Amino acid sequence: MIVAVASGKGGTGKTTIATNMAVSLKDTLSVQLLDCDTEEPNVHLFIDHEISHSEDVMLPVPTIDHDKCTHCGICVQKCAFNALADIKVKLLVFEELCHGCGGCMLLCPAGAIAETYQKIGSVKSGHAFGMGFVYGILEVGAVLAPPVIKKVKAHIKNNVAVIIDAPPGTSCPMINAVSGADYCILVTEPTPFGLSDLKLALKVVQELEIPFGVIINRAGMEYPDMENYLSKEDIPVLMKIPFDRRYAACYAEGKLLTEEFPELREEFKNLWYAIERQVKA
Repeated sequence: MIVAVASGKGGTGKTTIATNMAVSLKDTLSVQLLDCDTEEPNVHLFIDHEISHSEDVMLPVPTIDHDKCTHCGICVQKCAFNALADIKVKLLVFEELCHGCGGCMLLCPAGAIAETYQKIGSVKSGHAFGMGFVYGILEVGAVLAPPVIKKVKAHIKNNVAVIIDAPPGTSCPMINAVSGADYCILVTEPTPFGLSDLKLALKVVQELEIPFGVIINRAGMEYPDMENYLSKEDIPVLMKIPFDRRYAACYAEGKLLTEEFPELREEFKNLWYAIERQVKA
């Protein structure tokens, strides 16, 4: 089963949920933990790990043979990402905008376009606490997270408990991370911003037709609108993590809640099995 942990905004506690659930399960199940927040991966900061393999993620970008180019304009017209511009004396390539689809090369009637490969990130894999562990990281200045996320997800194994720490927000990186998951945990907090961004994330997983439930982090803060909304929309609340200074201090020190507070380990383990029952129902 593949479970993605996502949210509509950053800082809600996705990594806290993903890492603690994974560590809670590792003694009873084969677990694989994937950090798909490639712009700012931080799972590796909370778990002892050993990286055994690293691979570059390369993106094909066009190069122009200006002697062959006839300035017909076909490539410029067909590029959906505005990565090409013809200034008559030269065809310009904006590599930062290119998505590497290869359409310009295929459509060029003069054969003036070839491809070179540019490194946009890397994927590192290994083990942590006896679990499989994979994370991706974008190169500085690179903007295309989805190809790196896809490379991370290519490491998913069959017949293991797969937990994905997704990027925050509701844009392409988050969508690529949660797509194909059997279930999505949406982590939120009882604040106006938390509720607003939760609603956006809910729309995404509903559009993707992924079963979902909500975890309320920092529960106990006074904001009844959150509970009222979840109740009105009949959205399952999977778990509540109290607004506790001890938990905040534990996280700030880079420690796992389940290691410092063993009573939480059973809660996270039960969370997984509750999701499994929902998926199989």
